Amino acid sequence: MTIWADEMILQYKKHLSELKKKVAKLDKKNPLHKLDLTQYNSMIEEMEFILKWLETGRDPNNYRGADKRGIYQHRSFQSMDFIPDITEQLEEGPKHLYMSPEEKIIMADIFAALSFRERHCYILHVGRQISVGKIAEGLGVGKSTAQSYIERAKKKIAQRVS
Repeated sequence: MTIWADEMILQYKKHLSELKKKVAKLDKKNPLHKLDLTQYNSMIEEMEFILKWLETGRDPNNYRGADKRGIYQHRSFQSMDFIPDITEQLEEGPKHLYMSPEEKIIMADIFAALSFRERHCYILHVGRQISVGKIAEGLGVGKSTAQSYIERAKKKIAQRVS
C-alpha cells in the first residue's frame, strides 16, 4: 500500500531532476538564459526545501525542534472566564474590588506573555504567598530555579504594565 506522501516525494524528485537537467543545458553566458536560470534555481531551491520537509516531517529551517513543543507552550486566552471576579472573595471591609472587561483583557495579555512555569511560580509566590523553597520542593526543581522563574515573571509583568 502506497502512502500519498511517498508518491508526492517521488514526483518532486522526478521533477527536481528534470529541472536540474534543464539548468545544465542552459548557456550561462547568454543574457536571455540568465533570467531563466534564476527562475529555475529558485524553483530548485523551493523543491529541495519541500522535499526535506516531506522526508523529515518537520520544518527544515527550524534547527532546535521548538516547532513541536512551541505549540503546546503557547496558550490563547480567548475566554476571559478563567479570570475570576474577585469581589465575591473579599467579604471583609468596605473596599470592594472589581475587574472591568478591559482589565481582564490586560490581565490575559500579561498571562499570555509568561511561560507555564513562570505563571505557576508567580501565582504561587505572589498570589498565595508560598515561599520559594516550598514552590521549588513542590515542582521538584532547585530553589534558585524557582526564584529565577519568579524574577523573570516579574520582569515580564513590569514590561507589560509600563
